[in-house]
Amino acid sequence: MDSIEDEEILFVGTAEAEHVEMYLKAIWHIKERGEDVKISTIAKMLNVRQPSVVQMLKKLNLKNLVNYNKAGVKLTDDGERIGASMMRNSRLLEVLMDSALKVEIDEEMVCGIEHHMNKQFTDALCVMLKHPRKCPHDHEIPMGECCKSA
Repeated sequence: MDSIEDEEILFVGTAEAEHVEMYLKAIWHIKERGEDVKISTIAKMLNVRQPSVVQMLKKLNLKNLVNYNKAGVKLTDDGERIGASMMRNSRLLEVLMDSALKVEIDEEMVCGIEHHMNKQFTDALCVMLKHPRKCPHDHEIPMGECCKSA
């Protein structure tokens, strides 16, 4: 009979945390493209309705991840860090799939994994991939501390 220590542990991610990360990633990406961050642009990118975007922006504002007011939407330093980290995770995963594993990039799989990567894993992946500067879609990959010391 198996002891409790031998059993596999399953983790359930929190949907709320993943939603927060997706919004921050979307805002970061819109900013990266040099566009104004508009509610309509966020809604289109995330395939959600504009009232949902407004509701989330109010939550992110309370969590001090964005500055959201009549002037627009701007990431705070914490929001910027999380958005860049999420984008780094997804772009490194795309490089892994395309260059190292030689499999078709599956964006749904990338999105599922990127939320569960910690800094140690991301840096190890980056080192293994030899610090790529661009993803297969020719977008810049935000640098990590491991890139600066390489």
